[in-house]
Order: sequence, then structure tokens, then C-alpha cells
Amino acid sequence: MDNLRAALWAEWIKVRRSRVVGVTFLAFSLLPFIGGFFMILMKNPEAGKNAGIMNQKAQMLTGTADWPTFLSLITQGMAVGGLIIFGFAAAWIFGREHADRTMKDLLALPVPRGAIVLAKFLAFSFVCLGMGIGIFGEALLVGKLVEIPGWSRPVFSSFARVYFTTTFLTIALSFPVAFFAHWGKGYLSALGFVIFSMVMAQIVAVAGLGPWFPWSIPALYSNIEGAGSQIGAGSFFIVLATGAAGFAATLWRWRGVDA
Repeated sequence: MDNLRAALWAEWIKVRRSRVVGVTFLAFSLLPFIGGFFMILMKNPEAGKNAGIMNQKAQMLTGTADWPTFLSLITQGMAVGGLIIFGFAAAWIFGREHADRTMKDLLALPVPRGAIVLAKFLAFSFVCLGMGIGIFGEALLVGKLVEIPGWSRPVFSSFARVYFTTTFLTIALSFPVAFFAHWGKGYLSALGFVIFSMVMAQIVAVAGLGPWFPWSIPALYSNIEGAGSQIGAGSFFIVLATGAAGFAATLWRWRGVDA
């Protein structure tokens, strides 16, 4: 336990002192503002005619300018954008030791490698969950400022349940990125895997096999194009198994190499 605590504290210091997490969150925090801007265009179509392509995008959204539509948009953004943002965070947390050439120094410490790996996964999960909570609160604030109609407690409860479930699914699917960061000894292989998985998620979903492909499941669950009803217990198990496999593969890789 002492080894894990020490390793976790070291990872926390790295996260706190780095600008990467802050910049990543700032990029992700644009999501609620974009959603709020779409709601403004949908509420005032005449005023949005000069917005060009943004107005066209807003008009393509299904539903009306109300809280259910706005919150659904935020959840869908978490499902799709989270794979990129969380994947980037995983690539940085697990790939920086190779990029900074500190891997040998880290492995030479009198700390079990399993504790180091677990500390990194915990730090990664806390960072991503913190981002998710931040986006959640920001979305509520933006919705209030834009004065979107249709607020109710059932709407909030449904949004919170679907949003945070989607967030946890997306975090779990980012665990395999850690393996590719260590396997490729840097960021590029991990980021390449993120892009590949997203492309495949789109292709598989179009082919109708989305509920059985891990990286398609969060977007389907968030009810993109009304497909949330396709997701059942089997899909959740696939995501959890994928995350567990990513953790196990990363731990195996760390225990079997010298640098």
C-alpha cells in the first residue's frame, strides 16, 4: 500500500505540474459552448442566417431548442470527443516516460512495477473523471445562461445517468491506449491507435455491428441517431472486458521489459 501511495503521489505531481492536462481540458471545454451556440441558432433561426455553415449544422440537429436536445448533444460529444481527449491523456501519461527518456530511471526505483502501473491508471482515471465532471457542470451553466426551456428533474436525472455512464465507458476504452504507448515507446503509436479505433467505430457502426464493437458502444449508448436501445448488458460487458484487457496487457508489458 505504501508503494502504491508513493507512486500515485508521484503521478499526481507530474499531472499537476504539466500543462498538457490543462490544455486538453480547455479544448474539451469548448463542447458545452458549441452546444449552447447551436441552441441559440435553433431558438433564433432568423438571427442565425448569417452564421453560414454553423447555422446549417444546427438545423440538421433533431429535436428542438430545449434541455433534452442540448443535454443529448453534450452526451454525444462526450462519447465521440472523449475517445480523442481521453486517448490523448492516456498517451501522455503512459508515453511520457519514453519521450522524456526517464523510463530507465523509473524502473530502477525500489517500487514494484505493478504499483507504478496501477498508479498511472488511477491518475489517468481521476484526470478523465475530473474532466467529465467539469464538462457536466459547465453544460448546466451554459444551458442556464442561454435560457434553454424544458428543464425538469427527470430530464436532469436521465442526463446524469446516461452522461456519466458514457463517460465511464469511454474511460475504460482508453485503457488499451496505455499498452500501445508503452509498446510503441512514445506517443505516436498510442495516438495512431486512437485514430484507428475511431475510424473502425464508424465503419462497424454503419455495418450494423456497433453493439458488438467496443469503440462504437459509447456513441450508440449516448443515443446517436436513436440507437441507444441497441445497447444491452452484453455490450457493457464487452467494454469492461476491453478495458480489463488493456490494463492486463499494459501490466504484462511493464513487467517484461527493461526500458
